[in-house]
Amino acid sequence: MARTQIPSSTPPSPREGERPAADETVSGAAAREAELAASPELMANTLGEYLRAWVKRVRSGDSGVLPILGGLVAIVVIFQLQVHVFLSALNLTNLLVQGAVFVLLGMAEIFVLLLGEIDLSVGFVAGVGAVVSAFLMAPPFNLPWFVAVAAGLASTTFIGAVQGTIITRLHLPSFVVTLAGLLGCEGLLIYIVNTSSPASGGTIRITSVVVNDLVNGNMGVAAGWVVLTVVLVAYAATSFWRDRRRRRSGLSAPPMSLTVLKVLMTAVAGIVLVWICNSDRGILVPVTGIPWVIPAVLVILLAFTFLQGRTRFGRYVYAIGGNSEAARRAGINLARIRTISFALSGLTAGMAGIVYESRLGSISTGIDGGTLVLYAVAAAVIGGASLFGGRGKAVHALLGGLLIAAIYNGMGLLGLTAAPQYMITAVVLLAAVTVDAVARRSGASRGTNP
Repeated sequence: MARTQIPSSTPPSPREGERPAADETVSGAAAREAELAASPELMANTLGEYLRAWVKRVRSGDSGVLPILGGLVAIVVIFQLQVHVFLSALNLTNLLVQGAVFVLLGMAEIFVLLLGEIDLSVGFVAGVGAVVSAFLMAPPFNLPWFVAVAAGLASTTFIGAVQGTIITRLHLPSFVVTLAGLLGCEGLLIYIVNTSSPASGGTIRITSVVVNDLVNGNMGVAAGWVVLTVVLVAYAATSFWRDRRRRRSGLSAPPMSLTVLKVLMTAVAGIVLVWICNSDRGILVPVTGIPWVIPAVLVILLAFTFLQGRTRFGRYVYAIGGNSEAARRAGINLARIRTISFALSGLTAGMAGIVYESRLGSISTGIDGGTLVLYAVAAAVIGGASLFGGRGKAVHALLGGLLIAAIYNGMGLLGLTAAPQYMITAVVLLAAVTVDAVARRSGASRGTNP
């Protein structure tokens, strides 16, 4: 197993969350200020201290998700002023469903963007996963839906792992390898559809009610409130227990007021979401309940957030993206971590493919994988992930995907064509990359790495 100990010549650094000594090179006040600037959540004793440290980080160029949140609010306000049904329960629910594919593809892209790489094949990899699962569910195989879906996800994971192996073992640029993967997966998709159903016109319909209901089915109204209550109680208990355990171990922990504020904000967001989805949004017949795809995407988001932020693999990914040579010298197996990251990108793309075919009720050779990969990169970068590696979270794909879905949805309500939609998305993407580049330069000039 790879060893990760820092060479003995390097001065030992404090464990994560510990407060460094302040009597070696700086005064106590200066050390306290440096601690707050470096990790405001863990080092602050009060909510006021946390807010002051957070403001310092924003001023230093580390704006976090502020730009994307501001952009999302601005777009919502603009479209609501233009089309008064934009904030209706029906449209907001449709927006969340439409954004599910963008969010999942953005999550897939973040796994490789964290390494400073890129995956141009995720759009057609998603199509391959959808085609394989639909092919196995349809006659003559008629396999159970869970077997077919597992096979589809396994195929996309394998494709990602192969691409990762080629990139790491042969030292080829990910841009070129995944571009070849894009073309190869497009050909594979066409071959499977035309071979399995030559008379279908290039389309395989979904025969599983379960898969079809992933997007088109809804959770019961009461079930939605019960699930929200359970999730909020579990989140609050986990947060307070984690903070208490850190304090008992002599480690720094967020102030209690900050933890309470986070729980309350999460509760408000959850209540608003469930209330919107449980509202009657039917036109001819009553339609209520949360579409199953929304909690499914949130579960995937939580799983990937834990994987990236709470596991050794996640720490290794950030270390490689931040400084691959330092990570190699620390004993991290770069080839293995990169290969696993590309495999996870393929797995997540396969999930997006399942959601895509569920929404349409079919999968065809007409899937525009080229546009989907552009949306995948845009969702990740607009949400806050860095193209230069080392920075990005699954929640960034969520925010970026929702913004793209809002643009897509609002343009549709206005009756505009695809041309302005592409141009506006391009402007938003360019603005996000500009903010990222400016933040990095600002951080570098101050000796930090935002």
